[in-house]
Amino acid sequence: MKQHNYYVYLLTSTDNSIFYVGVTNDLIRRVLEHKIHKNDGFTSKYNITKLVYFETYSNIFEAIKREKQIKHYKRLWKANLVTRDNSDWNDLSSLIGITKEMINKAMHFQDGAPGTESGVTRCDLL
Repeated sequence: MKQHNYYVYLLTSTDNSIFYVGVTNDLIRRVLEHKIHKNDGFTSKYNITKLVYFETYSNIFEAIKREKQIKHYKRLWKANLVTRDNSDWNDLSSLIGITKEMINKAMHFQDGAPGTESGVTRCDLL
């Protein structure tokens, strides 16, 4: 049976003032979606695109439990969590393999450029 990974992640705005906590089974795809504002909503509205923290799980139920736990905590606790592992609050996107070229390509697909399809997969961006 194939082993799956699940990720709990924290994004923030460029000035680190607003947090978003999420869970996904494909961190690269999901962060790219946030960066290109694929979905209207909280992260698009507040331009929350900077990956500052993530954890990896092999069990989806544990990942969801952790996501809910982190969401419950106040901002200061989340900030301390980020600072512990990422003291400069760097965008960790490149650490997980996201390049500027991938972002540009994803934006190109998002804009519906000629010859593109709406059902873009992560493989299309690599």
